[in-house]
Amino acid sequence: MAYCGDARFNMGNSLMVGCAKMGLDFVACAPKEYWPSEELTNTCKALAKQSGGSITQTEDILSGVKDADVIYTDVWVSMGEPMEVWEQRIKELSPYQVNAKVMQAAKPSAIFMHCLPAFHDLNTTIGKEMGARFHRDSMEVSDDVFSSPQSVVFDEAENRMHTIKAVMLATL
Repeated sequence: MAYCGDARFNMGNSLMVGCAKMGLDFVACAPKEYWPSEELTNTCKALAKQSGGSITQTEDILSGVKDADVIYTDVWVSMGEPMEVWEQRIKELSPYQVNAKVMQAAKPSAIFMHCLPAFHDLNTTIGKEMGARFHRDSMEVSDDVFSSPQSVVFDEAENRMHTIKAVMLATL
């Protein structure tokens, strides 16, 4: 699995931990300042060594996604962060957008995943605002990838719904 973008927070961290525990290969593709913490990375490398997986971090997105089965990304600004950080994030993370070139570098059978919401077009109020403000038609994922047959984002969302229902039932 290759995670592209800001890997410092919940999605990047959780995916890295999950891959490490399950014996999967995880690659964080991001500028170094957006990599998971050194402490968590070292913990995950130890887990991956036991499980047969691997943990890699790279600033080279195309080499990072090479032969990946799954390409994952998330929004570039996390909930609760101020709007003022958008400009810097766009500047620093634009080279890590998941687009057709990135998907072509992965395995031909690779799938695209995103936990949603995604900034992939200008068809939402916030998408229009961001497009007008930053002169972009997409952010972390291009619309051609988001809407492609390789994209499983809506299957992922449906599976999450059923998982949440099961957890709720188990805790009653």
